[in-house]
Amino acid sequence: MDSDGMRDARGTHANPVPRPAGPPEVPAAPSMPPRPAAPPGAPPLPDGSAFVAWLRTARPEALPGVWRFGHRPRPDEEPERIPGRQLLSGALIAFLVGWLIWSLLWNGYLGGWWVVPLELFTPDSWRENNDRVGNAILWYSYYTVIALAIMLGVARLGRWAEVWRRYGPPAWRATARDTQAPPPAPEEDPVTWPALRAAGAHDAAERLTAEARQGLMRDVDHARITRAWQGVRSGRHSLATFTDAVLTHGSGACPHPSGARDLPVRQARHDLVTGQVRIGTAADDARNPYAYRGAGLALGPDLLGTSLLAVGPAGSGKTGSLVRPLTESLCLHALAGRAAVVVVGAAGADLGPADAYDVVVRIGNPDSVYDLDLYGGTTDPDEAAVVLAEALVGDLADPHTGGDTRRSATVLSQLLGPFHAVHGRFPGIPELRQLLDGSPGPLAELRQKLRSAGQDSLLRELDARERQLGRPGDVGGVLADRVALLDRPAFAPFFDTSGRTRPFSLKALDHPVRVRIDLPERGHADASRMLARLVLAQFTASVPVREDRSLFACLVLDDASGVVTPEAVRGVQRLRSAGAGVVLTLRTLDDVPRPLRGPLLGAIGCRMALSGLTPWDGQDFAEVWGKEWTEARDVTDRQIIAETPAGKAVHMLRRVITGKAPTARAVTVRQVERERWSASELAHAVPAGHAVLSLTSVKGEHAPPLLVDLRG
Repeated sequence: MDSDGMRDARGTHANPVPRPAGPPEVPAAPSMPPRPAAPPGAPPLPDGSAFVAWLRTARPEALPGVWRFGHRPRPDEEPERIPGRQLLSGALIAFLVGWLIWSLLWNGYLGGWWVVPLELFTPDSWRENNDRVGNAILWYSYYTVIALAIMLGVARLGRWAEVWRRYGPPAWRATARDTQAPPPAPEEDPVTWPALRAAGAHDAAERLTAEARQGLMRDVDHARITRAWQGVRSGRHSLATFTDAVLTHGSGACPHPSGARDLPVRQARHDLVTGQVRIGTAADDARNPYAYRGAGLALGPDLLGTSLLAVGPAGSGKTGSLVRPLTESLCLHALAGRAAVVVVGAAGADLGPADAYDVVVRIGNPDSVYDLDLYGGTTDPDEAAVVLAEALVGDLADPHTGGDTRRSATVLSQLLGPFHAVHGRFPGIPELRQLLDGSPGPLAELRQKLRSAGQDSLLRELDARERQLGRPGDVGGVLADRVALLDRPAFAPFFDTSGRTRPFSLKALDHPVRVRIDLPERGHADASRMLARLVLAQFTASVPVREDRSLFACLVLDDASGVVTPEAVRGVQRLRSAGAGVVLTLRTLDDVPRPLRGPLLGAIGCRMALSGLTPWDGQDFAEVWGKEWTEARDVTDRQIIAETPAGKAVHMLRRVITGKAPTARAVTVRQVERERWSASELAHAVPAGHAVLSLTSVKGEHAPPLLVDLRG
């Protein structure tokens, strides 16, 4: 059975997505005896207890960004907690005070008044008879009552109850409950697949339960089958087909088109039940809300659906601490049929091994198996012109009017439409450059073929383009210069439109594909930025028109320098409702035009400022994070003036002993509005390996800026 049409992902255009190459089968030598299944004394195969324990671990609902796996929620406000040393010393001092009082009473240093109540409320016959046992019981009972009264008083004074709760058996039992959680009820045990049983698929549930307990199921298998079951619930697949697939293949049912059931290597901590990947720990800092302090911080599709922007200098941890864990997580989601991911970065960047992806496009590398579709898989000349114009001259557009991009799209449309009508395809890079340069030969040939085909409307488009050639304000020359950056020998095998290569198109994001695009930054920095803009433009154009928006689509740009344009900002704003998001990293906000910094930070839901940020970059973050009401305490010391001779003598003695004049302290508490994080704090108060992160979920839930330790 296919899981949500995942087997359709084998094709981008007419070319299939390759399966990862496996080792060749080597026939066994007939003269060798069969190898034993396990060496003598080897431990038995895992029984699945670790997977079962992982699946049964509690994942309570939590605040946005909190790592839910095994999370223990904390109160919103910090309780008044007495320091341990102060608590224990106070309890000991209270005990010594009580002991002293009892000793003084017992030895008669305080007189005999404390036995008067006994003499008043008991008959004389009880105290004056000759019964020693009765007298002993009477008096020692009274002594016990007095001792208990003293003990209750000092216990309350010394907070013995708090000592008992913090260090006594209640704390031991709480620790035992945390480490040994009771198993869930059978009807709620996720290991037994109660949803399948409730729908009548008992045989499939039994098969999956058995494989989970035998150690044959992984977290990716569980997530993938859960995704397929959601397709059954929504009506995309039939229950009978799903059941047959599970009974036939067990935990390997509903496979990914590549056949892979896990990544070759993992570096981050993932929880596919909640879809989260852990990126760090919220610091135990007073600037963090108490409910977040010490909690793990994680990201998932619910947060990436609002897009993420990370800004920090080189070496601050953008790639290793953020991009690599996110790409791992998104690739795991793709294997589970939940997501499609496109990762764009420089060649050699730490974005994971090539085996972790279905498609690897190495632009500029002659050994690359795949090519990049210059026109995004569309057959509409106007749509192709808009996307290509954004890639070529989007960085030259006026942020307020978008003028150059619109005119450039018109120029390209006047050429792409006639060419496509004549040849049935769009022009390659050399052909497009000739058309934009206005070479007489290609234009005359195109005109002749249009006239022969009777395409009068397209002839008028071509005539309009020829009339504009060489006139002031014509953007054709600028477009030709930009296309010339791609018309280089290193790129000759790429961007082919004749069908000789295997181009990848972002139209394939209807399927759970894993794609990595390596950009040739060395010697081709301008071309790399242009290609990054092309991928972003194609992504924002193709994702909103997908049929299945339950499949999360994400584009990860490891370096978005020169990529942010007015149209890119508008495209990012439309992604949230399309079930998609982008992850952008920048070394500095100076790589973004000044008029676009505010709109970019406003369009992005999750913002991260890493350590080493400049103060002027910090100012932009401080403005977008705004202010909050805080409690400010003003302490004033006022000198005390003595008016009597005795008071003056005491003050003189105090000055001699302490070296300071006697003062009276006055504390004023008031509510003030201050920045959550100031530009100076972002530039100088964020430790190395840390970042300040604010989050917004697709449901509109917010998390304030949090100081996060990316190494925890």
